[in-house]
Amino acid sequence: MQKHIRPGVVSIPRMARRQVFTEALNPYFGFFYTIKKSLKKLKTKYQQLELVDTDEFGTVLLLDNITQVAERNDSHYHEPMVHPALCCHPKPESVLVIGGGDGGILKEVNKCKLVKKIDIAELDGEVISFSRKYLNAVHGGCFDDPRLSIHVVDGREFTKSNPGKYDVIIMDMTDPYGPSRMLYTREFFKTVKRAFKDEHGIFVMHSESPVSRPAAFSCIQKTLQSVFTNVNPFYLYIQMYAVLWSITVCSDTIESKSIRPATIDRKLTKYGIGDLQVYSGATHAAMQVGFPYINQILKQPARIITDARPDFPDDFIS
Repeated sequence: MQKHIRPGVVSIPRMARRQVFTEALNPYFGFFYTIKKSLKKLKTKYQQLELVDTDEFGTVLLLDNITQVAERNDSHYHEPMVHPALCCHPKPESVLVIGGGDGGILKEVNKCKLVKKIDIAELDGEVISFSRKYLNAVHGGCFDDPRLSIHVVDGREFTKSNPGKYDVIIMDMTDPYGPSRMLYTREFFKTVKRAFKDEHGIFVMHSESPVSRPAAFSCIQKTLQSVFTNVNPFYLYIQMYAVLWSITVCSDTIESKSIRPATIDRKLTKYGIGDLQVYSGATHAAMQVGFPYINQILKQPARIITDARPDFPDDFIS
């Protein structure tokens, strides 16, 4: 059944007055959205930032011309990056966020009244300053929370220098290319493990798309499995990335699949976490069910990513 605009049928008056932004998800397919205008640009030491006003997503932050976050429906990504870990951990009092300078992850962490201490380790401090000024709809004022300490520093080095400190560690990095790729290695995941306060620590990261980058997805799963006892991917469609995406929750002692929906709902209420758009007890269970084709991908051989060989087999971006 045809449900899209066919090539050639694009003479829509609105589109004629718009810039059409296209983004590749791999060398063979991608997506587009329309831009009304560019709002702000900033070149930092590490990357190019641009804020654009779009028809579909409202304000969007581009990093090096790649969609990073959109103000409309950002919860579709940020909620499952945060709340499964907070609801599965027995007492999530200390949280480290690696990356995440736009503040979307922090906004969700701040909702949990049980959390007492939050650190963010962001390499590019100008992303925080830029987002703080222009992306209030995404961060919701989270940078002013008294529990938060901001560290403009390399996330890998910060994690290494803080062993035995955190209950939950959430990594919200760009895709694994350039400097970010060194935070996707087995050696770094072992560093994360040493930064846990105790054996109940939980690590969360986005783990690429099994649709658009199945090799990267599989390598990340294999690498995490070489370090953590329990590695549980969550699957959901994220509109601002235009594809089925994965987020993976890891721990040595906590099995997220075993947490009942009713327990998740009770914890959300207990922790004062409300007004959620995608995460609940029911979706906690549903998002951990992989399609049969994903299970087949995970059965295929995949390389463990190491410091010595940090590049992914399907690295098309860099």
